[in-house]
Order: sequence, then C-alpha cells, then structure tokens
Amino acid sequence: MPEGPRAGYHTFWREVGVGPRHGVAVHCSLAHSAALRGVLDPLSELLTTVAMDQPGHGRSGDWPGRTPFQDAMVSILHDFVAAAEGPVDLIGHSFGGTCALRVAVEAPERIRSLTLIEPPIYDALKGSGAPEMAQQDALDAPFAEALAREDYGAAARGFARTWGSGLPWETMPAEQRAYMIQRMPLIEGAGHMLNADTTGLLRPGVLEALDVPVLLIRGTVSPPAVPAILRVLAERLPQAETVVIGGAGHMVPITHPEPVAQAIRDHILRT
Repeated sequence: MPEGPRAGYHTFWREVGVGPRHGVAVHCSLAHSAALRGVLDPLSELLTTVAMDQPGHGRSGDWPGRTPFQDAMVSILHDFVAAAEGPVDLIGHSFGGTCALRVAVEAPERIRSLTLIEPPIYDALKGSGAPEMAQQDALDAPFAEALAREDYGAAARGFARTWGSGLPWETMPAEQRAYMIQRMPLIEGAGHMLNADTTGLLRPGVLEALDVPVLLIRGTVSPPAVPAILRVLAERLPQAETVVIGGAGHMVPITHPEPVAQAIRDHILRT
C-alpha cells in the first residue's frame, strides 16, 4: 500500500480492485481508507479504486493548518483524479462527499460518475426555512459547545452520538475513542466550510451546470439535516438520483455496505 507526497501533503492510500474503470474514494471524518473496503471490495471487478487517508487520519501525515482543511483535501483529491488514466468514478462519504462534490464542480471533465453519501453541506439549507435545520442545530449544540471550550472528550462523545454508527460511546474500544478525541481539532477545521459557502459551490447556476451522473445515498435513520440537504442537491443537480437505505444511519457504508455497493454498481453501469 503506497504513500508519498500528494499536493504537498504526505498521504497514504490503498488500491482496491482490478476493474477496467478508475475510481477514487474518500472516507468520512474520524475514519480512514479501510472504512470503505466493505463497499469497494464488491466493486473490484468493475473498478480499480484509490482510497486515501485524509490528512491527520489513518497513516497519512498531519494537517499543518496552513490552508483550510477542506481546501487541503480537495487539492489532494484533484491530484489523484488527475493521475488516473481517464475519467474517474468519484465516491465520497460525509465530509469526504463535500470534498468530492467540489472536485466534480471544479474538474467535471475528469469525472465519469459521482457518488455522494450523506454530505453534510449545512449551508445548502440556509435561508430555506427547513425545520430539519433547527432540529439539527439542537442535536449539534452539545457537541459545538464542547468543541468551543476545547473539551475534546465531550465533543467526541457528542459527535459520535449524532454522526456515528449508533454504537454507545462507552462500548467503543478505548483505542477508537482515543483516536476520535485526538482528531476533534480536524472536525473544527472542517466545520466552518460546511456552514458557510466560502468557495461559491452553492451560488446560483453552479450545481445546475454539473452535467455528471450523481448518486445521492442516505439512510432512513440519519441525522435530520441529511434528507433535507439531499433534497436540495437532487433538485439542483441535473443528473441526480437518490437511493435510501432502510434502517441505516450516517455510517451507512460501514453498517450497510452491501446495499451501498449495489447502488453504486447500478449507478456506474448506467454511465
């Protein structure tokens, strides 16, 4: 499994599959590239996929903080997409999905298909009056307050309660809890770009111009903002379809990898 400089960041990645199409996949915050193996392995005969560890995650180097965290991730993704032999099938989960969408908008000619699994683009709901946003704010409040006072243990506990797999904090392995606590500053570094459209991604006409097949995936028991965000994206993206996985939450590619893999398979075979 290779590692080396990508867009100026020391990056670890793994290659999954031997298929004729080229894929690039990026995991959610607080995870690592292996978290997507349950989805990527069943696609091995269709895709040869590069899945990288985000800065500060897994075996990649730290995020030095010189640029916004999402900007760093987008530059790394652009590097992998540009290195592929031909257009890629781009897959992103959660925060990774927000990065994947930016790459697709900035380099649509390099994207064959795009899969976004529960991207938490809160700013898509600003000004919409969506009641789901108020519900989400209430759920996020304890986490946000703990993060603001740099109580990273309480912040990680709150983050896992809303955005985790449903496993109670106390039952998680100590090593996993420590991994999450240590990376809370990365959540803080990424969060502001989800709440404020500093890159213009949501400006009128931007998403509407993305003429790429897009698959939107969510669970039925995901945080309340997720279905509202996906509705906005589905309305604005010209080639979007939505798949809902029954009984799944935000960690749907980890808890329900088989139906997610099947949805992606069907999606890419149509493109």
